[in-house]
Amino acid sequence: MFRHTPLRLTTLGLMAAGSLIYAIIAGFFGLEILAEIAILAILVIALDLVAGFGGMVSLCHGALMGVGAYAFTVAANEAGMTALPAMVLAIALSAAIAFAIGAVCARSIGIYFIMATLAFGQMGYSFVFQSSLFGGDDGLSGAPRLDLSALGIDLTDSRTFAFYAIALVALAYLVAALTLRSGLGRSLVGLHHNEKRLRALGLTVWRAKATAFAISGAIAGLAGCLAAQHTQYISPGLMSWTVSGEALVVVILGGLGTLVGPILGAILFVVLKHEISSITPYWHAIVGLILIAVVMSRANGVFGFIEARIAARTRTRTRKPTLKEADADA
Repeated sequence: MFRHTPLRLTTLGLMAAGSLIYAIIAGFFGLEILAEIAILAILVIALDLVAGFGGMVSLCHGALMGVGAYAFTVAANEAGMTALPAMVLAIALSAAIAFAIGAVCARSIGIYFIMATLAFGQMGYSFVFQSSLFGGDDGLSGAPRLDLSALGIDLTDSRTFAFYAIALVALAYLVAALTLRSGLGRSLVGLHHNEKRLRALGLTVWRAKATAFAISGAIAGLAGCLAAQHTQYISPGLMSWTVSGEALVVVILGGLGTLVGPILGAILFVVLKHEISSITPYWHAIVGLILIAVVMSRANGVFGFIEARIAARTRTRTRKPTLKEADADA
């Protein structure tokens, strides 16, 4: 079952404090990077919820994020809705589509589940790419930002938007954590470890998986809404399988099934991408080598490695000395 250890709470606190301080002191370029990190962090929280805790490794979460982005933009521009109702509609639509995908793929496991979600993602990408309603390969522009002027908040300001993005990351994390602490979350973890046992106990497996996938899809839809508001332009590339693959890399890099680790992975990935790309255009290769090193170390990502090392040291300190060691000390 998911729980907040002192290390996880400390890491969350440090990341939150660091993000807020950076949002205060950063220039325009730094604020853009912070918003990019926030979008990726929300997406990987959504993916870790089903992949890390439910064993449902998905390659359609980029498409679900794209659903949120396109639904938000179309609802605001074509249907004339204001930004907040458009966000609610977009998140609900992402959740509904994710529920359908989860229900269809519920009986699949392993590579078959991955390929099925990949197929759904590519179907969504092809549909948007060829649809004139969604601008085809030209995409759509003019996505609005929330109007919070009644509260004295101007989201057209980059610094204010960065704080808004951080708040949405916190909201996504809270939803994921509460889900994992609920009965559904415990069932999801149980299905990952022994699906046959929970089926024998009377759990409706497909419904539990589909519901968890729907909540994950809603969080991915939130990431899409934030992405659309950030750049105020969206394109079919947002729904490509490579976006889902990148999110999966970040989850593995940070720490699969920790919920905290993927956020750390998003920070490391975006920072490494911008720092290394300023030196060489082959930054993908360097990030790939780092990922290989993480996987070959048999650690559960960067955060998992730190967590395991601290746990090992704690066990060493609290271990009772053997009779031989006690005699030697005497």
